[in-house]
Amino acid sequence: MRITKVYTKQGDAGETRLGGGQKVAKDQVRISAYGTVDELNSVLGIILAHDISDKVKSALTIIQHELFLLGGDLCVLEEDKSKLKMKTIESEHVRKLEQLMDTLNLELKPLEEFILPGGSRGAAFLHQARCVCRRAERLVVALMKKEPINKNALLYLNRLSDTLFVLARYENFVLGIEDIYWKK
Repeated sequence: MRITKVYTKQGDAGETRLGGGQKVAKDQVRISAYGTVDELNSVLGIILAHDISDKVKSALTIIQHELFLLGGDLCVLEEDKSKLKMKTIESEHVRKLEQLMDTLNLELKPLEEFILPGGSRGAAFLHQARCVCRRAERLVVALMKKEPINKNALLYLNRLSDTLFVLARYENFVLGIEDIYWKK
C-alpha cells in the first residue's frame, strides 16, 4: 500500500471507514478503541525519544509494531478478517509480554505496597502509557459488549498495561531510583 495523499476529505461529515470498507460515525466505540491504541503508540514514541535503558527501548520498539497490528485488528470487523487475510493479535503476543514481565521481575524487589507513578522521566511516561493502555482496554470491553472482537485483543491490552508498569519499575531500578510507596 502506498499513501500518496494524506487528506481525503471523506471524514469531513464525521464519518470514517473501517478496514473492511464500512462507513461508520467517528464517535463509535470501535473508533475510540483503536484511536486510543494509536494514542498509546504515540506515548511510547515519546518515551523512545528520551534516554531510556536498552532493554526498555527494545521492548517498546517491539510493542509499537504490535500496537499497529492491534489497531488493524480492531479496525476490521471479525467477519471481514478472513476475506482480507488479516494478521491479528494472537495468544503468542500475550505470552511474550508475560515472559518479558517474568524476566524483568527477577531483577526487581517484590512490591510491598502500591507505588506512586514517577521516578525517572522515562518511568513517569511509562506510567502515563499504562493509564492510556487501561483506557484502551476499557473501550475494548465496551466494544465487545456490542459486537464480536478478537479475544486476544483484550488479553493483550490487559497484559500490556501490566508490562508497562513493570517496565516503569525496571527503568527506575536501572537508574538506581527507588519506588515511592504510597503512604496510607
